Amino acid sequence: MNGKTITKALTIAGLTGIAGLTSLLNSTTAHAATTGTETVAYVRAGAIYKSTGATEVRLTADEGNARPRFNPDGTKLAYLHNGTVWMMDANGEHQHQVSDRPAGGPAWSPDGQSLAFAALSCTGGPGVFRVAATATSTSAADEPLFPQSCRDQAAPQVARAESTEAETPAANLVDRLRTDDAVAWSPDGTQIAFRGGECESIADNCLSIGTVATGGERAIDVYGGGGNGTSGFGVVPAWSTDGKKVAWTSYDADGKAVAVTEADTTGANRHQVGKADDREMVYAGTGTGVLTAAYNGHSWVTAVNLATGRRTPLHQGSQPTVAP
Repeated sequence: MNGKTITKALTIAGLTGIAGLTSLLNSTTAHAATTGTETVAYVRAGAIYKSTGATEVRLTADEGNARPRFNPDGTKLAYLHNGTVWMMDANGEHQHQVSDRPAGGPAWSPDGQSLAFAALSCTGGPGVFRVAATATSTSAADEPLFPQSCRDQAAPQVARAESTEAETPAANLVDRLRTDDAVAWSPDGTQIAFRGGECESIADNCLSIGTVATGGERAIDVYGGGGNGTSGFGVVPAWSTDGKKVAWTSYDADGKAVAVTEADTTGANRHQVGKADDREMVYAGTGTGVLTAAYNGHSWVTAVNLATGRRTPLHQGSQPTVAP
């Protein structure tokens, strides 16, 4: 596996700020809450929407959008548009391209000044880049972070980005997830979790955490080759709000199961969160996960109480993001 191409971005539905998430978790109503205090952002058929309670506003006029992520103060969204990193205000205004490099789902630095994203590295495989949040589609400003060996080399020339597809049938979910290159920045700003890394020299698939200051890496989930002997993958990482846990979407090819795995930042003490076929979890505070689940024959953004397992479907969609 050389990872020479960056995956097509997935269609998403992302959660944003849930000001009244506690009340949602206590609700037994299996639909979006209508208290007027919850704000969610998500993608439907390639367009990004935002809802507060039952009021929905479409943020993007066009389609081909994916993986929105709120900045630390909830005023902006980074997202993929036709496979490259874009940014807009949380109300949908001032949409503009940040990098023209074909990319995976972006992540904000905790200070809101930078974005990290996965893209083709100098090695010919996937790498991680950093770009200033003020950038305007100048690929020369994309700074290589991982692998470390690319830090003193010029970034590869920008290749043509592939358009984001509309929602793909569920039968293709595993294929879409397998090469999903969304990244996650740790709450303290010192580390980035990403698919691939140096571990791919001995493994078929792996998930890594890299140290931003030094470029050092460690694998936390490894499949095949010199890994755990099983076939599968780990993708779409997310950090707990205290930085002590990492969650990711895992796939065990032997068991043919997609699930959310949570572990320490070393990869130890891992366990499954939620149910089979749950995926793409992010954290909302200290006791809640928000993930994509199957509900009424569709993908739904769903809140899960991490202590009790209680589930509350919020909105139809997938790939949630939660605003502070």
